[in-house]
Amino acid sequence: MLVLSRQKEESIMIGDNIEITIVDVRGDKVRLGINAPKEISVHRREIFDAIQKEKTEINS
Repeated sequence: MLVLSRQKEESIMIGDNIEITIVDVRGDKVRLGINAPKEISVHRREIFDAIQKEKTEINS
């Protein structure tokens, strides 16, 4: 895992077309802005896991 330090309004790039920006930091919460092409799905981990579980159940 790559760990980076960023401050508010700073960004990181993933590949050529995914940008993640630190929007706000309040206490122990960080708000992220994610700019990615429409063909790339972006989900919170718990939503991603639920989608994967549903796909597995449908294919079983």
